[in-house]
Amino acid sequence: MKIGIAGAGLVGRLLAFQLARAGHAVDVFDPAAHAEARGAAGWAAAGMLCPVAELQCADEHVFAQGLRSLELWPRIAAQLDVAVEVRREGSLLFAHRGDEGAAARTIDFLTGKAPAGYEPQPLSMEQAKELEPAVQGPAHAWLLPGEGSLHTVQAMQALASTASAAGARWHWGRSVETLEAGALWVGGQRHGFDWVFDARGLGARPDLPVRGVRGEVFTLHAPGVSLRRPLRLLHARHAVYLVPRTGDQVVVGASSIESEDRSPVSVRTTVELLAAAHSLVPALAEARIVLAQANLRPALPDNLPRVETQAGLTRVNGLYRHGWLIAPAMVEEALQALP
Repeated sequence: MKIGIAGAGLVGRLLAFQLARAGHAVDVFDPAAHAEARGAAGWAAAGMLCPVAELQCADEHVFAQGLRSLELWPRIAAQLDVAVEVRREGSLLFAHRGDEGAAARTIDFLTGKAPAGYEPQPLSMEQAKELEPAVQGPAHAWLLPGEGSLHTVQAMQALASTASAAGARWHWGRSVETLEAGALWVGGQRHGFDWVFDARGLGARPDLPVRGVRGEVFTLHAPGVSLRRPLRLLHARHAVYLVPRTGDQVVVGASSIESEDRSPVSVRTTVELLAAAHSLVPALAEARIVLAQANLRPALPDNLPRVETQAGLTRVNGLYRHGWLIAPAMVEEALQALP
């Protein structure tokens, strides 16, 4: 089939990768200047694959999509032409002494909502430090088995290069102005296709009631700080996470602000998130901030993802803060509509 894809973010790249490798003729249009331009929300994400932890702000459908994507990501990574780091050694939740109330509410909520076999497992701090010796500050710990993370920058790069090798054509600096079943318009010109996929995120307005939710993350260079799995600190105000990456890097984040402001990271976020991260891993005191990013994540009114399909057109949007967690399952669902 002749396929047109509007948007070259995470969903657009996954679609191009899957469809080009299946033998379809794929054209992808995106306003970014080139494949490495960091405009898409997928670039500014830690890549946590933590469906149980995300039950705090998701439903059972997102949880099921997260579990499915946990199966799919290692398979996808094995098919890419560049190595992508995928970790699946569980994730850890921590709480400081004095924050037991807020932590208990979260743990009780996750325990009540998670299916049997996925509940948080309490650990002694001695057990937790055997898993992550760099963690020194908190007093309480829980393990979420099977969860993990992947290196988002590596994945964005590898998806594009592998799709290109399979024949996908990328049209950079080309914004899709409007689209319909079997066609999209770029620069006032109509381009016809057998099927069109709308993966534009915020660019899908006004066709979809999507809004931007600001997220801010930091990448730290922390030589000598060895972490193996995602960590979360349960706190009444600071829901901070730390995600390890190769090259002695740690990604710190968790801000979620109802604003479409794309300006640089705020002082408040910098102070609060990095102080919370330091309280969890004191050795980060000598880490260096190598990157501070702010971007907008596409969210629908119910904060849940959506796949809409009619003959010749499929829209994928609303991945919100769950993008990397659920994108493979969302794309799998979207591709099922093709004849």
